[in-house]
Amino acid sequence: MIKRLLVANRGEIARRVFHTCRDLGIETVAVFSDADDGAPHAREADHAVRLPGARPADTYLSIEKIVEAALRAGADAVHPGYGFLSENAAAASAVLEAGLTWVGPSPASIAAMGSKVGAKALMAEAGVPVLPSLAVPVSGAAAGAAGEWPYPLLVKASAGGGGRGMRIVREPGDLAREIEAARREAESAFGDGTVFVEPLLERTRHIEVQILADAHGTVWALGERECSIQRRHQKVVEETPSPAVSPELRARLYQAAVRAARAIGYAGAGTVEFLVKDETVAFLEMNTRLQVEHPVTECVYGIDLVELQLRIAEGAALPPTPPEPYGHAIEARLYAEDPAQDWLPQSGVLHRFDVPGAGTRFSPVRHGLRLDSGVEDGSEIGVHYDPMLAKVIAHGSSRADAARRLAGALAGAKIHGPVTNRDLLVAVLRHDAFLAGDTHTAFLDQHGLAAGIPDPAGPHAVPLAALAAALAQAAANRAAATVQAAVPSGWRNVPSQPQRVSFLPGAGHASDGTGADRAVHTVSYRLTRDGLRVDGLPGTRLVSAEPTAVVLETDGVRHRFEVARHDGVAYVDSPLGPVRFTPLPRLPEPVERLAPGSLLAPMPGTVLRVEVKSGEPVAAGQVVVVLEAMKMEHRITAPAGGTVVELNAAPGRQVEAGAVLAVIEEQA
Repeated sequence: MIKRLLVANRGEIARRVFHTCRDLGIETVAVFSDADDGAPHAREADHAVRLPGARPADTYLSIEKIVEAALRAGADAVHPGYGFLSENAAAASAVLEAGLTWVGPSPASIAAMGSKVGAKALMAEAGVPVLPSLAVPVSGAAAGAAGEWPYPLLVKASAGGGGRGMRIVREPGDLAREIEAARREAESAFGDGTVFVEPLLERTRHIEVQILADAHGTVWALGERECSIQRRHQKVVEETPSPAVSPELRARLYQAAVRAARAIGYAGAGTVEFLVKDETVAFLEMNTRLQVEHPVTECVYGIDLVELQLRIAEGAALPPTPPEPYGHAIEARLYAEDPAQDWLPQSGVLHRFDVPGAGTRFSPVRHGLRLDSGVEDGSEIGVHYDPMLAKVIAHGSSRADAARRLAGALAGAKIHGPVTNRDLLVAVLRHDAFLAGDTHTAFLDQHGLAAGIPDPAGPHAVPLAALAAALAQAAANRAAATVQAAVPSGWRNVPSQPQRVSFLPGAGHASDGTGADRAVHTVSYRLTRDGLRVDGLPGTRLVSAEPTAVVLETDGVRHRFEVARHDGVAYVDSPLGPVRFTPLPRLPEPVERLAPGSLLAPMPGTVLRVEVKSGEPVAAGQVVVVLEAMKMEHRITAPAGGTVVELNAAPGRQVEAGAVLAVIEEQA
């Protein structure tokens, strides 16, 4: 029996495992890096061990430090979660050699699936359908053979997942560069830079089967998950069952998944992934661990996969048949990233994080909402790790029911801090094509959602929210006044000029500090004897105004706006949709204007490479500097052809958001 379990991970998956351990009476041990000191997962465990450093390679990817932490804390078992060391055969071996229980498959099973190229060959021998491909281990000769391969190609990390270490190559001349970029990213994320190349299939469905196997020969296939809504080859919306899988296709998928598990003597929870196009099925890979999207399976089958992992690790046998599924579940991954800026990860303080109705965390739900989160109010979103904030899961009696519940929960969530992909998720869940089940891996591109979405709140939401922000600020000023606090702000006995407040929609100022290069919204209103008069919003009536809440009536319909202010940004939440504003001062302070052609760091990070020299000519779109942040590479390119007249970046240098990395003087 496991008595004390160390979770070799962080964030929401660590908290998820702790939740089950508390239910089972198992003591818990957390590990945390310097960047995670004080993080929720480190506080919630019974015991916690610091891993000195911040980089994944120095902390959560260090097998030696993880095993040492487990022994020091008196743990008798280790759960790897997902990512980091979860599919590392050497880590599993080290844990077992230390006399501890590894909550996962055997090192041999992990190794068998650890090489995706080798896994394909093994699966083909076992009778699992495999996509014919030209996949080869990457070597110095791989790029030279590019002319013989059909394009587009996909470069993939052999040891990883989650879209990291993955690159699309459409032109032969780009292959060598993309191989090297994928290798570096894989090394950073997984501690293994091995990559390989295979043909890219586009507009397919990504379908996976959850399996659970014990050491006594029983293998369950627990439904399929549809994971086709992706960006950068990383899933953002997952569901079970798939709307496109017929009973006949489901039987084939189950048979292939069980055959794959038996071929490697698998024990524990795992996932077999397939590419599906029409009725064609091709093995993609096997994840020898718990998946990020496991909650949808738990909700539909009414089980706790982590509990079953622990019991299997203790030697228990599964019942002969799995439970019957019920209903439909959909999960949305909430990321701190800006879809309108090429999915650029965001960092900063998460001032408020509240998903109404999702109070039950980390537990299977029926006809309700579930929240698996690694953050809380006040959490600092740093640059060292994945930018996923939480997973929001809805279960319903039907797919339409689950989609409506999930979209409503996300739309009503209060998220104050870094920009997130929340509006994109809501747009996907309410899209006609999604509701019709017409999903595939190019869904975001096909429907114009890959570069951001139109204002989801409607034409009047922004003006009304801006008015609410202005009135709330005026109420706050009155509440803080030392004289005549009961007199409304701007009130006059005789008609006078209206009150004017200007806002910059979004979370920050423009590059020159004035907002001149972005749309500025100005509210113009009067508080008269007859009530509120607003330019551009006739028929709008003020019902009440407090520093944190404003009620407005338009055309006889009342709307309540909740207003919060953090770090100079106003966050306005209402049923019309969330909006954020940066108030602009009436008399802006003088600001230092940047030199034309300045290339700025889009976020805090580490300079990986500088690909130009001072005085060197560059072409439009040419890579100037490459940054690393949140386990991803970010390329800073020249906006136009010209000459590098200033270069402030050097490999290894830490830079803050907005730092001038280089200046390009455009050609005359």
